[in-house]
Amino acid sequence: MERREEQPGAAGAGAAPALDFTVENVEKALHQLYYDPNIENKNLAQKWLMQAQVSPQAWHFSWQLLQPDKVPEIQYFGASALHIKISRYWSDIPTDQYESLKAQLFTQITHFASGSKIVLTRLCVALASLALSMMPDAWPCAVADMVRLFQAEDSPVDGQGRCLALLELLTVLPEEFQTSRLPQYRKGLVRASLAVECGAVFPLLEQLLQQPSSPSCVRQKVLKCFSSWVQLEVPLQDCEALIQAAFAALQDSELFDSSVEAIVNAISQPDAQRYVNTLLKLIPLVLGLQDQLRQAVQNGDMETSHGICRIAVALGENHSRALLDQVEHWQSFLALVNMIMFCTGIPGHYPVNETTSSLTLTFWYTLQDDILSFEAEKQAVYQQVYRPVYFQLVDVLLHKAQFPSDEEYGFWSSDEKEQFRIYRVDISDTLMYVYEMLGAELLSNLYDKLGRLLTSSEEPYSWQHTEALLYGFQSIAETIDVNYSDVVPGLIGLIPRISISNVQLADTVMFTIGALSEWLADHPVMINSVLPLVLHALGNPELSVSSVSTLKKICRECKYDLPPYAANIVAVSQDVLMKQIHKTSQCMWLMQALGFLLSALQVEEILKNLHSLISPYIQQLEKLAEEIALKRKPDLFLCERLDVKAVFHCAVLALKFPEAPTVKASCGFFTELLPRCGK
Repeated sequence: MERREEQPGAAGAGAAPALDFTVENVEKALHQLYYDPNIENKNLAQKWLMQAQVSPQAWHFSWQLLQPDKVPEIQYFGASALHIKISRYWSDIPTDQYESLKAQLFTQITHFASGSKIVLTRLCVALASLALSMMPDAWPCAVADMVRLFQAEDSPVDGQGRCLALLELLTVLPEEFQTSRLPQYRKGLVRASLAVECGAVFPLLEQLLQQPSSPSCVRQKVLKCFSSWVQLEVPLQDCEALIQAAFAALQDSELFDSSVEAIVNAISQPDAQRYVNTLLKLIPLVLGLQDQLRQAVQNGDMETSHGICRIAVALGENHSRALLDQVEHWQSFLALVNMIMFCTGIPGHYPVNETTSSLTLTFWYTLQDDILSFEAEKQAVYQQVYRPVYFQLVDVLLHKAQFPSDEEYGFWSSDEKEQFRIYRVDISDTLMYVYEMLGAELLSNLYDKLGRLLTSSEEPYSWQHTEALLYGFQSIAETIDVNYSDVVPGLIGLIPRISISNVQLADTVMFTIGALSEWLADHPVMINSVLPLVLHALGNPELSVSSVSTLKKICRECKYDLPPYAANIVAVSQDVLMKQIHKTSQCMWLMQALGFLLSALQVEEILKNLHSLISPYIQQLEKLAEEIALKRKPDLFLCERLDVKAVFHCAVLALKFPEAPTVKASCGFFTELLPRCGK
């Protein structure tokens, strides 16, 4: 009996006809996929069509689906089916059918050169897959043959149509190679063959790109084709003429994006650093874009400034070592570095008014690493040249890290604020890294600027500028040992003079104090200068994370110097805990801070403070437990009301003071309470 299975579109709902992959059934399934409102029917149709594409019948129905009277969706499926059969089931094709298959694909591509572009692309991908499978033995000059066939004058398609079809085919060929399933040994042979075939491609591309009569659509396609081929690691010196033509095309707004992509891909080849002479020729071309860059920035043209920055960074970041090695050309490379500095400091606030400056940060890491990797004598020379550049970079980064005005910041979306936060983290990481090159002089530089800002009456006070300088100091102090820095005492003395009227500034002040907690442990006389600021901030829920984490650091690092301040710390902490100002996690941090603090006190003081801290929670727990007991069964609502913070607080303290009577009582109470609370 013939096996019957489900076939979408061939019968009514619930029917299960045979898997008959005919043209008619494929068309019905496609109609169901595109137009049936029922999602289950769409899914069934898609599953059936996937089976159809890999079936032996696909060799037959694919060509029929490409007929001129079919709609593009159907033609596209036919072209996709051909590509799948060629790329995945090449071994099923008899060798004596290679030529006829090739000829049929050429014919179809010629036909669709003036038809649907999406179908044309899929057919080109199918022919590209066939070429890769036949190269180099069965079709040694595949690319040259493609160029020759499409340049034939006897084609029924007009010259521009044939040119665009050829460029599409040449563009997808390297892309198909990158994703092909060729065995590794075959991939190496094909790559070598394609490298030779560049000789048939690049002269054509140069001619079309430099020809004044070439339409914009053709030149754009040329740039995309070039961008595709250079990713095959074509020797950079073979690309010189095309790269220069791409630079010239940057002046055409319609070709700008394609030109940028082509240039960046060409410059970024891993092998490109071998061709130093070509790289040196590229520097003047990049520097020649500075007027266009400045004009774009002045006009608020973010797309153009972004593209030019990508080019400058691609050259500098990928080849800084090779270009630094060319000592006689140090001035031209320094000019490129200064151009990238301009991109780093591009006006506007990231990511609202500009999106370019973030592209440059990795370059500064790379350049510093390359400078510090030279032998001592050469490194000293480059340090002399580039230390001033890195001091300038610090100024630029701190300016970029500044918050906008409160009014402007209020209009930012939550996503923009989050992107800005991440951007500032990247700046912080960069500043920390730059310290390796600039050393203690960087901290002195920041301190001097902050001191002038806070003591000068000539310039108007800017909380944003103050915050950025503190942020720079904090970035370094969080990871670098500043205990021996001679500017920290002055900084601690300056902090109380800061007029804190803004949440962002207050946060940074708190984090800066926290970053200096180890230094405070070595200089306890300075604790009183900053501790009142921290305790005052504890009462502000907007400063919850920064104030609590800073107090925790101080209590951990300076606990043996805090007994004189213990009563005040406990009183303020207890007040904010009872007012429930902070979230659970911050409450846990706060109790951990108190644990560090109390552990340095006398036993009597420990017990007295523990009693005052924990008793309110015990009372609350007892009250809730009674409510639960009266109901005689677990009450989820009441369990949710159970102050989980109290459990955590007591648990933290219990670990530190297991012999304290209050803690023993609370632990016993928890043991009795939990079974009564159910979940």
